[in-house]
Amino acid sequence: MKQDPSKIRNIAIIAHVDHGKTTLVDGLLKQSHTFRDNQAEMSQDLIMDSGDQERERGITITAKVTAVQHNDYRINIIDTPGHADFSGEVERTVNMADGCLLIVDAQEGPMPQTKFVLGIALANELKPIVIINKIDKNGARIAEVEDELADLFLELAVHEEQLHYPVYYAVGRTGKAWAKPPEDIEAPGDLEVIFDAIRDQIPAPQVESGKPFQMLISALAYDNFKGKYAIGRINCGSVKPGDQVTLCKIDGTQAKAKVDSVLISHGTGKAEVPAGIAGDIVQLTGIGNAKIGETVADDTEPEALPVMEVEAPTLKIYLGPNTSPFKGLEGEFNTSRQIGDRLKKELETNVGLRVVDDGIGFNVSGRGELHLSVLIEELRREGYEFEVGRPQVVTHEEDGKTVEPVEEVIIEVPAEHVGSVQQELGARRATLKEQFASPKGVTKLIYEMPTRALLGLRSILITNTKGTVIMNSLMVGYSPLGAPLNKLRNGALIAWETGTTMAYSLETAEARGTIFVAPAEKVYAGQIIGLNRRGDDMEINVCKAKHLTNMRSSSSDGTVQLTPPTIFSLEQCLDFIENDELLEVTPKSLRLRKRELDPNRRKRQNQR
Repeated sequence: MKQDPSKIRNIAIIAHVDHGKTTLVDGLLKQSHTFRDNQAEMSQDLIMDSGDQERERGITITAKVTAVQHNDYRINIIDTPGHADFSGEVERTVNMADGCLLIVDAQEGPMPQTKFVLGIALANELKPIVIINKIDKNGARIAEVEDELADLFLELAVHEEQLHYPVYYAVGRTGKAWAKPPEDIEAPGDLEVIFDAIRDQIPAPQVESGKPFQMLISALAYDNFKGKYAIGRINCGSVKPGDQVTLCKIDGTQAKAKVDSVLISHGTGKAEVPAGIAGDIVQLTGIGNAKIGETVADDTEPEALPVMEVEAPTLKIYLGPNTSPFKGLEGEFNTSRQIGDRLKKELETNVGLRVVDDGIGFNVSGRGELHLSVLIEELRREGYEFEVGRPQVVTHEEDGKTVEPVEEVIIEVPAEHVGSVQQELGARRATLKEQFASPKGVTKLIYEMPTRALLGLRSILITNTKGTVIMNSLMVGYSPLGAPLNKLRNGALIAWETGTTMAYSLETAEARGTIFVAPAEKVYAGQIIGLNRRGDDMEINVCKAKHLTNMRSSSSDGTVQLTPPTIFSLEQCLDFIENDELLEVTPKSLRLRKRELDPNRRKRQNQR
């Protein structure tokens, strides 16, 4: 069936993390009969979150394109991440859409990432449809959320027309939506009202069918069968298999290519079509050296489209080959060349990332700690072994001054923990902008602080508030580089020699602080095995066995009772390390260590 451009709708689904965006996409996929009744997807949740880390973390990391056929209309849906660290994914994909569904939690209301993604959408002239989701929550406050949204649109709207937006109400979990707040949430229902809104409120793509073919590459995909897929929306003209095209590269050069096949999305899969038409989102194969941001154009009149703008990174880390005594024991790939090749491949799709050679290693810059830790975890799972340094902020020069990124931090915490939050933020030189209490005993604090002061904050606040804190941050600009922060952590307990830990020695070490290793674990000299109770580092022998004699003592021959070791997650390890420390990452282990393993050299460095 030949698709009519007026029957195509391209929408991006945008929201703050955990406001129910991917769950709503699940409902649209299922209720449009994209899958047969007996297909596995019909009983599956988070259908679009296909990556292992996405399912484990419960967040969307990469933007994905799917499509549903609803009556005569083809609806291309772009599911975008809801976390600020993956905003590069939002920036590179919104140019494929003509409208957006803004999903907002009925209890939480607009959050920092809501503001960020809506700002991008309105700047790109996307027609918004607002869906207030999770209206079945006990704490739902629909009227207040509507007022907060009105204020947000007033702040972000590019022109007056964007202030007139339709609002719908939904329970994404059960796949129901209404045009006005329902009297009975439990009554049978569906998402038909959302399909109607997409058809009637979102404009059809503006196309120029008579012009030569032109498409901006907004995403890439791979498989072993057809190789690389160049994904984008056709701006004008049409394309079919066998067409000769020109790839207009970012550096201004051009390369010839031939289209092998044209595919369109259908649910979680794709289907080959005889031709791709203007306005539709298609996937082309045969263009092997394509990169995001480049233009595929007609061979007779090749003309490049404007390259998308992506915001600069805010954090960087050193990432290099493992230099510990245990190098090569647990990983398959551990050379600088292998790591460099993998990072080059990552740059093709991860548009928010920057990589610069730094001797045998690399300086890797990204949007935030989560952005970098997801990359580190991905490399680790693929069999790479490497070491990383402490995250540092990315500074730059403005009017002869060095400036650093500044973030707005919004913290919601029960009233009894406000004091501990304020104390921690005060030590990090954060500026309190606003503070107000909600009727339910929760206090909202809005701070402004440098990005570097945020490192390690989340895990400390979670501990100090017994897990009750909700924290979100959003970059708001740059300010002159401030004074260095005081060290916010005690000294480390450092292994004195290489060997296997003994319970007898760990019992002695436990009296000095918190231990990170268990008995019978291999450690090396210079490895961090715990956190000291004092501010200075301490070397300790945790491999020493009890000296055996023929004398017996009723008090000393009992079983050693040890507290279970503290095991850090990857993000906690990155938060923990100081400038003179590294994190060794292998497929099996995360080991904290001193940058200089030799104790004598370490002392000489500290004396300088």
